[in-house]
Amino acid sequence: MSNKIAVYYEHPGWFEKLFAEFDRRGIDYDKLNAHEHTFDPTVRESDYALIVNRMSPSAYTRNGPHLLPYTMQYLHYLDDIGANVMQGYDTYRYEFSKANQITLLAGLGINHPKSRVIHDPANAIKAAEGLIYPIITKANVGGSGAGIIQYDSPEELAEAVENGTIDMGADGIALVQEKLPARENSIVRVEVVGGKYLYAIKVALSGSFNLCPADYCLPDGSPAITGYTPPQEIIDTIERIAAAANIEVGGVEYLINDRDGEPYYYDINALSNFVANANNVIGFDPFPKLVDFLIERAGIVEPERA
Repeated sequence: MSNKIAVYYEHPGWFEKLFAEFDRRGIDYDKLNAHEHTFDPTVRESDYALIVNRMSPSAYTRNGPHLLPYTMQYLHYLDDIGANVMQGYDTYRYEFSKANQITLLAGLGINHPKSRVIHDPANAIKAAEGLIYPIITKANVGGSGAGIIQYDSPEELAEAVENGTIDMGADGIALVQEKLPARENSIVRVEVVGGKYLYAIKVALSGSFNLCPADYCLPDGSPAITGYTPPQEIIDTIERIAAAANIEVGGVEYLINDRDGEPYYYDINALSNFVANANNVIGFDPFPKLVDFLIERAGIVEPERA
């Protein structure tokens, strides 16, 4: 059996810390750069102890939409041959689709912003009926705030429909969603490893929808980010969401709705890049814990412990 881990990825900078931790510990691994990747469906077994899928849905904003459907085909193939995959086909369909995320939350009976799914921008006005403004349109395939636009009135939305400025994203599907007022003007992102709580951060809202807290992801004038420990009932809910979506490593974002004081969950991420400056923000480096999990998940023995 192979002792090698493969990491399938797209962004050249986001996983340098992961690769550095592999190198430090002498873990045998391959980098599968999606831009150069091909696969042969007639090959019926995997060369790897574990394949770690780290494809970001925001890849379409950097390199066009083709990598995302390609990734789904690759993950379907890996599932078909019984390869050991972290964040495989069943999981990635939630990362790939905001509509699927809302469907999951609704099925679990968990608070989420009221949302409608559209396939034609002309339907946005009808879809927004009964929603409280401000609302947002959110591309179904997103990431790092891509494809989110706010409208403060029905007139603004009607003007966007008329001008054709609603961003329908990579697959031509979008959500029309209430933009809830966040208490303390902040959201919380909770990270899990092995489906269990690892840490949380509170992110101050600054007008940008790009709330990605990681290196190579933060825009100029980034919002304030602080370590935070949510109440246990919220941690339990996050772990329930992760279990339902088969998310082993990822993040879930929520806010406290200032209208009723309740937590509302609005984003499920099967990809986690971890917070920048982690030692200062949360008090520890999460990458060794991630690699510990990947070694265990791959069923291999770390060289220094062999």
